Amino acid sequence: MRGKLMFLTGLAAGFVLGSRAGREKYEELRESAKKLWDSPTVQEAAGVAQAQATKLYSEGKDKLQSSKLGEKLHAVSDSTPADSLAGSNSKSPGSI
Repeated sequence: MRGKLMFLTGLAAGFVLGSRAGREKYEELRESAKKLWDSPTVQEAAGVAQAQATKLYSEGKDKLQSSKLGEKLHAVSDSTPADSLAGSNSKSPGSI
């Protein structure tokens, strides 16, 4: 599916760049793409993909935190103050 989408995107870009019709054809393509993107089916698929990505991110984050590497990273972040990473231990966050 992704390959087909990339092919169609490349085809559309090639058509626009190679077309002698110019702005009119570009506007037609842009309007068609907008109609496609605004269609309920595409929006539903985008919502499902976003929900899956969020779920996978959360699961990966939880697995990392419970792993030995995650424990080491947590221990290092606890022992290193955030201000020392910025290079200013004596200043408050709001002062410049």
